[in-house]
Amino acid sequence: MKDTDKPSQRNSSLALERLRIIVDQLSMEGVKQLPTERELSETIGVGRRAVRRALEVLETEGKIWRRQGAGTFIGSEPAQPEKQILTLHENSNMLEVMEVRLQIEPSLARLAALRATPGDIASMRDLAARVAKAGDMDSRELWDSALHRSIARAAKNTLYLALFDVVDRVRQDAAWRHVREAVRTKDAITLYRSQHVDIIGAIENRDPLKAERAMRAHLLALQERLLYHSETETADAD
Repeated sequence: MKDTDKPSQRNSSLALERLRIIVDQLSMEGVKQLPTERELSETIGVGRRAVRRALEVLETEGKIWRRQGAGTFIGSEPAQPEKQILTLHENSNMLEVMEVRLQIEPSLARLAALRATPGDIASMRDLAARVAKAGDMDSRELWDSALHRSIARAAKNTLYLALFDVVDRVRQDAAWRHVREAVRTKDAITLYRSQHVDIIGAIENRDPLKAERAMRAHLLALQERLLYHSETETADAD
């Protein structure tokens, strides 16, 4: 290490040591925000570069968090649901998505059987027909998602619909779409079409239990194929 680097290193270490004390003191006093870098630099008696380096260490440790244009705050950064939703697909996987869908969508189908209007049911039938006619992956994904959302919307529960939309957004990850397409064999597509008819028929007949069972059977059929595909890929990799 060059001699010219040593003072800077000592300044950064001093800044970190003093900042730990300052953060602890302010935290005990109930203060939520740190002074500016310039003020901290003057208080500690080191350059702003040393202060900035020390703050980076404290941020990594989770003792502070920073927001551009707002300042530096003590403690862990508050959760940002909107930001987390946008990155959920990076921390989840298709099988997790199916587990959640199996908890949510059968209940939505049951509620739809109790609350769907004739217009809702007509929309479901139209969308199911579009799924059946779709000739490529993009169309199948588009209309299938629209069909399932129409059932969720017919349940007339705002919170449930919001949960559905979060899960549906996660499952639209491009890589997962290609996997779903890979398991859509001719037999699978025929089965899915038949299951869509069963679900909509149960909703139209106001049979909530049958609608719930039909949706669960539909999702289980997809989950089974995804599991088989996943296990096959793992075996091939070995």
